Amino acid sequence: MRKAISLFIAVVLILVTLGILILSSASSTKSEGASYYWMRQLMWLAFAFVAAAIAARLDYRFYRRLAVPLACVSLALLVVVRLFFDPINGSHRWIKVAGFTFQPSELAKIAVILLFAWWLARYQRRLKEFIYGILVPFSMLALFAGAIIVEPDYGTTLLISSVAVCMMYLSGVSMMPLFSAGLLGVGGIALLIRMNEERMGRIMGFLNPQLHEQDEAWQLTNALRAFANGGQDGWWRGQGFGNSLQKYHYLPEAHTDFIFPILGEELGLVAAWVVVLLFLTLFILGIVIALRAHDDFGRFMAFGITLMISLQALINFAVVTGCVPTKGLALPFISYGGSSLLISGGMIGIMVNIAHVSTKEPPRSERNIFKDRTRKV
Repeated sequence: MRKAISLFIAVVLILVTLGILILSSASSTKSEGASYYWMRQLMWLAFAFVAAAIAARLDYRFYRRLAVPLACVSLALLVVVRLFFDPINGSHRWIKVAGFTFQPSELAKIAVILLFAWWLARYQRRLKEFIYGILVPFSMLALFAGAIIVEPDYGTTLLISSVAVCMMYLSGVSMMPLFSAGLLGVGGIALLIRMNEERMGRIMGFLNPQLHEQDEAWQLTNALRAFANGGQDGWWRGQGFGNSLQKYHYLPEAHTDFIFPILGEELGLVAAWVVVLLFLTLFILGIVIALRAHDDFGRFMAFGITLMISLQALINFAVVTGCVPTKGLALPFISYGGSSLLISGGMIGIMVNIAHVSTKEPPRSERNIFKDRTRKV
């Protein structure tokens, strides 16, 4: 287990180091200055290291008492940012104070994980009952999803909802009511997208990027060009560090949501696949830590954190390669974003503590990934 912890930390360090390097190149053409973004990212990285160190030393079982208060604070901040702060790029996502910006939706990610881990562990024997297994969990999720989707932030809404539903499934909630409630939620989001002209434009751009190359599909087509440029001089080489063409205002958000195509353009396909494999390794190690967790609360929390980071990376990869419609989700540890980096650091620290406790104390319950759905309550 100690080897798994060491490898887990090493993978994260490689990702953040690679993130700083590629960010220094991707943001070099911005009007704020060549060093503005990566220097701020370094500052947030220092905060993230502190958060990770504190979380790694704090017994994860403490979060049982913190789950509900943190969820309330998170929901309050989501309401505050929607009501009292001006929109940026058409969305109420950022609280800006004294030159610093913070995204409450990032805090909501860990808040939802802690809340659901606490609930599912506390009422595990009653999860087959409709109230405890479906009504209350989906009501809690609806509060967060509703507060985030009105920002609007459809990508984070889908991400948090997917992680919460996966945690419920892994805990033993009955499949059919879970599937029905999930389908109802997806249908609601689809209806909202259908009623939103901008979101429908993204869908049409995804379905026919050539036809919408100059408007809705501009990001996607330039992301694909970046990958194509990276293979011009050999698929293993790329254009060379700092030599991206697409970062010169061809690819919007090149330092945030679409930083992965810049990495592929400059460092080549091999580097891009290395990043994918690093996230895959992180996912596998996270599952190992979850399976060996001391108790169900730690197990559900480790599963939730692993899924949150891995699924967000998977969605980002799918978006920038044209596999799914464009969504505003950053690539964890690599994209620019202080809030994301800080919360991710805290998540990594929690994972390290869960793994550390499991090396000292034997597990108190079974380690099955999927709970037995045939047993009677």
